[in-house]
Amino acid sequence: MSRFIASVASLLLCCLLLWPSHAQAGVANAPGSNLEVSLVTYGPGDTYWERFGHDAIELRDTVSGEAVTFNYGVFDFDESGFLLNFARGQMHYLMDAAPSDVDQHYYTEVGRSVTRQRLAFTPAQAAEMRDYLLWNLQPENVRYEYDYYVRNCATRVRDAIDKALGGVMKPQLEARAGGMTYRQQTARLMSQQAWLMLILDLGLGPYADQPMNAWQEAFLPMELQSEVRHVTVNNAEGHAQPLVLDEQVVSPNRLDAPPATAPDLRLPLALAGLIFAILLIAAYRFAPVVYALLGSLYLVLAGLVGLALLILWTLTTHHSAWGNANLLLFNPLAFLLLAALWRSRKRLPASRFANSVIALQLLAVLAACLMHLLPGVVQQNQPWLLFALPIWLAMAWMLRKQRAPI
Repeated sequence: MSRFIASVASLLLCCLLLWPSHAQAGVANAPGSNLEVSLVTYGPGDTYWERFGHDAIELRDTVSGEAVTFNYGVFDFDESGFLLNFARGQMHYLMDAAPSDVDQHYYTEVGRSVTRQRLAFTPAQAAEMRDYLLWNLQPENVRYEYDYYVRNCATRVRDAIDKALGGVMKPQLEARAGGMTYRQQTARLMSQQAWLMLILDLGLGPYADQPMNAWQEAFLPMELQSEVRHVTVNNAEGHAQPLVLDEQVVSPNRLDAPPATAPDLRLPLALAGLIFAILLIAAYRFAPVVYALLGSLYLVLAGLVGLALLILWTLTTHHSAWGNANLLLFNPLAFLLLAALWRSRKRLPASRFANSVIALQLLAVLAACLMHLLPGVVQQNQPWLLFALPIWLAMAWMLRKQRAPI
């Protein structure tokens, strides 16, 4: 999605499109009867920010042959305050436009699939789409507040198509059930970067586990490509017909395709937690310093994760991270146990304060377990519960264990 250099060229193209020309007709001034509207979908790439795919709207003047793609996926790493805004969840994206052959050349070169779906727009709808896209390209309208689930390159394309169609697409897709949740789609698409997949899964709260309909799931370009095949519209004569008139694979995918389903993280994380707990117990008995180092590593990471989850919930607009029940498993209380951990390597008893913290942490883990028995609880954090439970139990046992009397 990141093509800032191309956006400079798109501004020049925008000027050309908006500049009045009477010598030669093109996309900017062709009658609606000469315009073809297509949804162009680009498959996932190798870089992590490309894993969700990309899409664009193509307008083609059938008389002059001019074809322009309009997309909403441009961002600039060099923008003032970009990283801070990204961390706060206040990202600014832009739309751009480029000649179709130039725009699609990049994706073809890197091996990403390019698929064009020609849509059944009436001349009036095609002209309205063109006018809206040109309006959106103007400097005062080109930016928008980005959200990776509800306001991204695919949802803006989806909304623009629905707007030009008079709103007939949205109710049809809302009536269809989605196949996965935000969490599942995220894990599926990020599974080739396992470390990033785990970080994202840990940071997602209950918002990411709500069931979706097809309209919501069309936040992904590939899902939008699939769902428009089920949409019907009325043609100029008022007769119902499929929205997709024809579909063409401009360039096939040459990269490793993401899996069709999300990986089940429960068994891998349960085994990882159990193995770490066994290592802690073994080190406690045979290598106290190693035990203290391993335990400190876990407590520091648990505390840092807890701080990050608290910040995401309280100081950012990343609403998909709000109310994260993983805070019951990983939280800043862990920092308070570091001193007791190093005391326990010498088999010294924990202080009354440390015992209180241990008891509070075990109650928090118990609450995390019981939450799954309550109606209306949707967050699917069982993998992290299975990971943390054996470690906290082992940690509590070792911190409270005292030297046997001689």
